[in-house]
Amino acid sequence: MKIRFGYVATALGLWDASPSKTLTFTRYAALPKNERMEKLKLVTAQNLHHTKRILHYNIAHEIKLYRFSSSLVPLATHPEVMWDFISPFKADWEELGQLIQQFQLRPSFHPNQFTLFTSPRTEVTINAVKDMDFHYKMLEAMKALKRGIINIHIGGAYGDKETSLNRFHQNLRKLPNEIKKQMTLENDDKTYDVEETLVTCEKEKIPMILDYHHFMANKGGVDLSLFLHRIFNTWNTIPKVHISSPKSDQAYRSHADFVSLDFILPFLKMAKALNQDFDIMIEAKQKNLAMLQLIEEITSIRGVRRLSGGEVEW
Repeated sequence: MKIRFGYVATALGLWDASPSKTLTFTRYAALPKNERMEKLKLVTAQNLHHTKRILHYNIAHEIKLYRFSSSLVPLATHPEVMWDFISPFKADWEELGQLIQQFQLRPSFHPNQFTLFTSPRTEVTINAVKDMDFHYKMLEAMKALKRGIINIHIGGAYGDKETSLNRFHQNLRKLPNEIKKQMTLENDDKTYDVEETLVTCEKEKIPMILDYHHFMANKGGVDLSLFLHRIFNTWNTIPKVHISSPKSDQAYRSHADFVSLDFILPFLKMAKALNQDFDIMIEAKQKNLAMLQLIEEITSIRGVRRLSGGEVEW
């Protein structure tokens, strides 16, 4: 069983390398009209430059998985802006795509919690489609559609989970098929548990990302060992899992700075019983540093050997 590891957005330790520099609409609107577009382009150029630096860091450390920041492009979906963020940076997007292709990286995006398809409000669904389209266009510009995914949660229950799930299936029809093909769903820590998410994924033929921390916070009476094989079978490529651990007993749903090996070891042993390759996205606050520390700790387990900077075999 081979496990590859990755992390989210920012490589800590790289100087001034945030790929998520922002420009609020308030600040944008306060600028003279002839300066607004230049400011948008400046911030976007910085974010793309820093993303290139991070990918080069990943390549040097043999890290195959990386979640791009959803804040790469400021105000990309704002109804009063909606600007062309592809054409001015065509060469930059293509350069990122060349790195992804050459080094066989696995990119992903994770839109925010407002990108959901369970809301009874039409405008929420419209905005969800816009946001999914925004992320799709970035993957497309990088020519990374074959390798990239866009992961979201099912959404809220609005007091009636069954009705909300039915609405999810109805609202999802408004998402173009080519975008849906890039989509994955993950179980969440409060509402939709592993079984509910899995059944939804199987119905829609969407791959499911297991979030183990979310499962521990929202088990729903589910024995995970009975579902893991089905979860992995929703993928036609290497399955992907999200890993983090609780900040504390009092803040159980919050992510800790690092990942506790003791916390995730039961899952790793469960996965070992299936003996299937899979990928792990680390969602700890200390990003790449937490990932590297966890890899070191996992390789201390008897029978585990490190294959590269970002991959182990058990």
